Amino acid sequence: MSELHEPLLAWYDAHARDLPWRGDGATPWSVMVSEFMLQQTPVTRVEPVHRLWMETWPTPADLAAAPSGEAVRAWGRLGYPRRALRLHAAATAIVERYAGEVPSSYDDLRALPGVGDYTAAAIATFGYGRRHAVLDTNVRRVLARLVSGVELPPVAATAGEKRLAESLLPHDEGDAATWSIALMELGALVCTAARPRCEACPVVGECAWRAAGYPAYDGPPRKGQTWAGTDRQVRGRLMAVVREAEGAVPKPRLDRAWDDDTQRDRALASLLTDGLLVETPDGYALPG
Repeated sequence: MSELHEPLLAWYDAHARDLPWRGDGATPWSVMVSEFMLQQTPVTRVEPVHRLWMETWPTPADLAAAPSGEAVRAWGRLGYPRRALRLHAAATAIVERYAGEVPSSYDDLRALPGVGDYTAAAIATFGYGRRHAVLDTNVRRVLARLVSGVELPPVAATAGEKRLAESLLPHDEGDAATWSIALMELGALVCTAARPRCEACPVVGECAWRAAGYPAYDGPPRKGQTWAGTDRQVRGRLMAVVREAEGAVPKPRLDRAWDDDTQRDRALASLLTDGLLVETPDGYALPG
């Protein structure tokens, strides 16, 4: 076992957060739902929505039997609601192709609607204990510091990062799965982007960034995501009005959600194009 494996696995065993998509009782479907929800969304916002979702639709078949609009409604304020439509489409495909059971192989998962490379690896690893490199933002940052000796990884994931992550996986499949999630947890709780707590790191003695004197990031500027005044904010306002309504929402009511007519109409058109809203004789509603 690598000198990194034993201390990090022991640290994870002692410090892992109790989350509903982890542990012996978590189903692969619970893992899959969490992976869709956690994309660009923090754990604190995801956890209550995930719990409610799993109470409502505990299996892919339960979700597939519901209208896609109900998935969008239950998504609430997590943001990026197209993820709800994609998860509904994936659940439908699981019922049609795999008798309602989330597949365990990377290739089968990758073929599902809305499932990319990262999500397929994560579901196979955390849902079934398979041996895959799982490269989320936290893992990439930890490996950049721990092994590559730089403060932050490249803006976009590279093939080199994936090869590095694969080379560090423990040979044992179970240990490999735990190692992957332990790296994530270390990045979330200790090796954070802005204020890393190096004194609490179980592998600080092996850290190449520390050994190099903590050199500052010198790559291209990393753009933060804006929200206020953007089309994303307008879309969110419009979606909130429709989600909270009993039936279709007439256009004048949507008009009151945002003052700028041009931006509001553009956002509404994009919601219709994305299939998040449908136009009815009475106004606008979630898809049936």
